[in-house]
Amino acid sequence: MTGIRLAAIAALGLLTISAARAEDADGFTPIFNGKDLAGWTVPEGDGGHWKVVDGAIDYDAESEAKGDKNLWTEREYGDFTLRIDWRIKETPFINKHIPYILPDGSHARDIHGKPLQLALPDSDSGVFLRGDGTYQANIWCWPIGSGEMYGLRTDPATSPELRAAVTPKHQADKPVGEWNTFEITVKGNTVTTVLNGVVVIEAAEIPDLPAKGRLALQHHGAKNSAGEWTGPPSLVQFRNIAIKELK
Repeated sequence: MTGIRLAAIAALGLLTISAARAEDADGFTPIFNGKDLAGWTVPEGDGGHWKVVDGAIDYDAESEAKGDKNLWTEREYGDFTLRIDWRIKETPFINKHIPYILPDGSHARDIHGKPLQLALPDSDSGVFLRGDGTYQANIWCWPIGSGEMYGLRTDPATSPELRAAVTPKHQADKPVGEWNTFEITVKGNTVTTVLNGVVVIEAAEIPDLPAKGRLALQHHGAKNSAGEWTGPPSLVQFRNIAIKELK
């Protein structure tokens, strides 16, 4: 009996150590293991375009899925803080319609009332929050910076106060090719996004934010029959993805 008890105690100790390793000192638990896409739902018929390369989730924006092409977590989350590193690999597409966005979230216009637009190299992705692409932290090359919530900012039904709240307060992106870090906190109906240590969205109150839902890494872009991009593609990578569920 003594030997059995000792073995049981040793096994329990190993389980406790394993659980501690799964959660870091700050209470964050990895949701990407750096080896494969366990815990994530790969789009049906994807064809291997969402994959793992050198410890990062790599995407080439060419998923062959007939339906949704985004990469979703299997689990749903309510209140949480998400940490995720991301980088744009390249920007082969010239976006001729990037708006000049003012601090209140509206678009600047010239003396004739025509919206001002910029032509810049661009790639586009994002992190969907609570199961809906409307509520996403955008990743792109726009001068306004990543982290903005485009779906809310451009909705005509959005109040002026919310439109300003989901417009980044700062442009904190690093140059294309370099790694960036989001820390996104979703609590109740508020979203706060920190990019590279800079608060870009601060406690934006979103009345219709779902109570819980899955996270997703966004697909964006397509090619025409000539093999040319018709919009900014999601030529992105993600790594060091961890979440702390808030109680």
